[in-house]
Amino acid sequence: MTASLGLYPRGSPRAREIKRAPPHVLDVGTDGVFEGYASVFGIPDLGRDVVMPGAFIRSLKARGAGGIRMLWQHEPGEPLGTWLSLAEDHRGLKVRGRLNLSVARSRELLSLMREGAVDGLSIGFRTERALPDRKSGLRRLVQIDLWEISLVTFPMLPQARVTAVKHQRSPSTHSTLAQKIRYAASVFL
Repeated sequence: MTASLGLYPRGSPRAREIKRAPPHVLDVGTDGVFEGYASVFGIPDLGRDVVMPGAFIRSLKARGAGGIRMLWQHEPGEPLGTWLSLAEDHRGLKVRGRLNLSVARSRELLSLMREGAVDGLSIGFRTERALPDRKSGLRRLVQIDLWEISLVTFPMLPQARVTAVKHQRSPSTHSTLAQKIRYAASVFL
């Protein structure tokens, strides 16, 4: 689905847009770290837009991962966490982020992601340069000003997916074999 953000209609050079894409959860951890693709190159979404390779480069260079917000359903009042890394690769816009588990909504979403109930990603952006293809009816997005990436229920681009929700251990959570044996002995003996 595409929606216009702000006061400007779609097609206006100042309008910001959103694109939704579902992720696929492979592995679920407890610290809220996940990764996937917020956009995939060369594939038409349900709104007949096609993101082209290189479309995000300028925006990512200007803002960095810290300048792109992680939201729930594109709601500015629903921040969820932070992006640890955002980069274009051969497939699309690869993302790695961490849900802030001090936020109730983030804890709920982590639980839903573990079950596969919430698995969509969606980009919020302003189109800076697009090439319409009259023959196919597609709009090729050549340059995008990326503002935010959201976890969503209903995505626009089915191929853009979360590929993993991981658990990162901190040094304090590492257990030695001796600690594991002591714990097992205390529980089972």
